[in-house]
Amino acid sequence: MDEIKKQSEYDAIERTARRHRIFRNIGLYTFLAVCAIAVLFPFFWMLITSLKTQSAYNGEVVPKFYVSDPTMGNYKEAFTAVPLAGYFLNTLIYTVVTTALMMIVIVPAAFAFARMRFPGRNLVFSLFLSLMMIPTELVIITNYVTITSWNMRNTFAGLILPSITSVFYIYLLKENFEQIPEELYKAAKVDGTSDFKYLLRVMVPVAKPTIVTITILKVIECWNAYVWPRLITDDRSRFLVSNGIQEIRQNGFGRDNIPAMMATVVVVSVPLIVLFLIFRNKIMEGVSRGGTKG
Repeated sequence: MDEIKKQSEYDAIERTARRHRIFRNIGLYTFLAVCAIAVLFPFFWMLITSLKTQSAYNGEVVPKFYVSDPTMGNYKEAFTAVPLAGYFLNTLIYTVVTTALMMIVIVPAAFAFARMRFPGRNLVFSLFLSLMMIPTELVIITNYVTITSWNMRNTFAGLILPSITSVFYIYLLKENFEQIPEELYKAAKVDGTSDFKYLLRVMVPVAKPTIVTITILKVIECWNAYVWPRLITDDRSRFLVSNGIQEIRQNGFGRDNIPAMMATVVVVSVPLIVLFLIFRNKIMEGVSRGGTKG
């Protein structure tokens, strides 16, 4: 009888614990669902608005969360009212060239701080990190004065040069390089392997997730760049998509034709959304590896 009683008590405790877990999970998933809706709703609203006609949108006294008569005309207007295709090409050139040059700069820099021994290495790296404390506005002002004095306004070189390095990315990659056992480096030096060959054949393949993550983050950063391109160029032939959106909003149809404006934003946003969805696992893996020692 005692055993039966103990078993009954144990079963009751198990049922209570199971109910608590169920309620806890319901609460957790409800909270996450609400957060997801709050995050995704602007994208949903942007998409359905881009499919509405201007007259239908202006005639809505109460906003509708559905489209009764969808149209793709807004997307056509987005490409015909302004040279959006040209802005896309400029942005693609700026993004690819800037990202490639930055990787050429930061990979050797991170390797030097992680493996090479030279006087004042720690001091130099500390000074590098201290640059992260400088407000972005001060850096932009300094870059603007420099680029202007070099007569590089309204040029791709003026757009690209201030963005070809990043202290944060050097730090992230250095931390990842330092996770690779130093014995491999010493063994390679004994075998007569040059530093450059060791970097390319050993460290870069091992740190590939972090390098891919940095590349994707830099692509997103370049694609979304607004302040510097807006400041350094007023030539429409050098405008990026961010400048194009601002031009549409101020001088084009953006103030009157909200659905066409939303269509433009959808077109600009889709490449980044697709890129993130494809490489989201790589981004998470690279960030976690870059910030974990041992």
